[in-house]
Amino acid sequence: MSADDKRKSLVTTGGVGRAPNRAMLRAVGFLDDDFTKPMIGVASLYSDITPCNAHLDRLARKAIEGVRAGGGVPQIFGAPTASDGIMMGHQGMRYSLVSREVIADSIEVVSGGMNHDGLIAIGGCDKNMPGCLMGMARLNIPSIFVYGGSILPGTGAHGEDLDIVSIFEAVGKHQAGKLDDQGVHKIECESCPGAGSCGGMYTANTMSSAIEAMGMSLPYDASNPAVSAAKERETMQAGVALVKLIQQGLKPRDIITRKSLENAYTFVLALGGSTNAVLHLMAIAREADVEWTLQDFDRVGAKVPHLADLKPGGKYVMHDLYKVGGMPPVLKALLEAGMLHGDCITVTGKTLAENLKDIPSIYRNPKQTVVLPLEKPLHASGHIVILHGNLAPEGAVCKIAGLKSTKITGPAKVFDGEEKCFQAIASRQIKAGDVVVIRGEGPVGGPGMREMLSITGALIGQGLGDSVGLITDGRFSGGTHGLVVGHVAPEAWVGGPLALLKDGDSVTIDAAAKLLAVNLSEAELTKRREAWKKPELREKRGVLAKYAKTVRSASEGAVTS
Repeated sequence: MSADDKRKSLVTTGGVGRAPNRAMLRAVGFLDDDFTKPMIGVASLYSDITPCNAHLDRLARKAIEGVRAGGGVPQIFGAPTASDGIMMGHQGMRYSLVSREVIADSIEVVSGGMNHDGLIAIGGCDKNMPGCLMGMARLNIPSIFVYGGSILPGTGAHGEDLDIVSIFEAVGKHQAGKLDDQGVHKIECESCPGAGSCGGMYTANTMSSAIEAMGMSLPYDASNPAVSAAKERETMQAGVALVKLIQQGLKPRDIITRKSLENAYTFVLALGGSTNAVLHLMAIAREADVEWTLQDFDRVGAKVPHLADLKPGGKYVMHDLYKVGGMPPVLKALLEAGMLHGDCITVTGKTLAENLKDIPSIYRNPKQTVVLPLEKPLHASGHIVILHGNLAPEGAVCKIAGLKSTKITGPAKVFDGEEKCFQAIASRQIKAGDVVVIRGEGPVGGPGMREMLSITGALIGQGLGDSVGLITDGRFSGGTHGLVVGHVAPEAWVGGPLALLKDGDSVTIDAAAKLLAVNLSEAELTKRREAWKKPELREKRGVLAKYAKTVRSASEGAVTS
């Protein structure tokens, strides 16, 4: 079989019958020789609505240079993004998780319709990463993901590092009378100093790290800063590498396997990553036709220590990790400790172990303090724990990073929706020992499973982070810390047990026992269940309505396919 016979793009451009197709492509710059080359989609999620993506047009041009240098012909196209940080705390956040599905669909529509031979996608904000990977796995054509990179830290009044979570927590300090208007304004102006995704081990950095460990991006992709020559070089190299992948016939489903997903989640745990990784890795696995469930997260979590002292639970941001070597040295340390599958193939065409062969372990750097020793971890096992119990028959996700206590039993303070809860926090109605419950924010009920960073930021700012529990069928930002439980399934809107709770019910969160329960008899729960009436969907039309009608449970990744 000749190289031409293998080119999928010939369905679009080959033969006399496709002369009209070629005529249109000539109008956008194709030359005769271009029709003999691999046709490669360059999906740019550039947008000036968020710093995470504001520089991606420049990177996309570098990717185009790389594709041409490698012998391919690039076709740039756009895919949407939505800014989690800007949409946080109001109804706009309902579109956040939905955007993951829309991004995957958009990439499929363009690259699938054009019969691209390969795909390079460049993303920044949180849902960009899983959305792009889902599209790649669905299309299953040679693909590489490029992360736009992390923002540099801002500088506070006393020289301390600031980031987006700093300003969310400043709001809580203001509510508690600990910070005046001028202080809030100062932090607001310094928290986001330029282009790039949020700096801590929040969802964007979590997922870019997972993707690098999975093998779907080039080495150093997750840690190269947004504003750096290193990121521009890497993006160009990705374009060259993609043409080689096409020649090798190496596709996403060859790379995304159970073993590479274990590598990805192992890295998430070692770095102290976001609970959103649970949803997103399940969604990617589903598109790659790999079996992966909540039980797999628990299985891997039991044997992986939390090592990186990164925000939100720790001290450092991604730029600090970049300065001490970046991601490959951390991966090398985990590989040497027997925690990674070194034989997994990657987009370099080499295995993970081969990529790391000449990379020194992070522990070879005696001055670095970002990654703790294996024998002295922040947590001996994973900081993300899957809970079950009579409040979460299908499971829930708990994050325990940086906590003094991982157990609480207290009276429920129940709120139907985020806004009512935020009002109660702002008016100082939440006290130490309370277990705050926010329901009606699940995949169907929201719809869209809003994140609760405004809530957790306010609680932390008021000094309540270690003394209250928080439960929701919605999600939490990667910037969240505190004793928080999200993704409770089944969700309240479809009759999950959260719908039955009342103010004052005694609720227990026990991460060590992996338990989420209300301390009521089954007879009382049955009585309440019989009295419960299923509500109508909030949305009647549009993308939110489509999502609510087709979305699966959070326990299955909240996917719509």
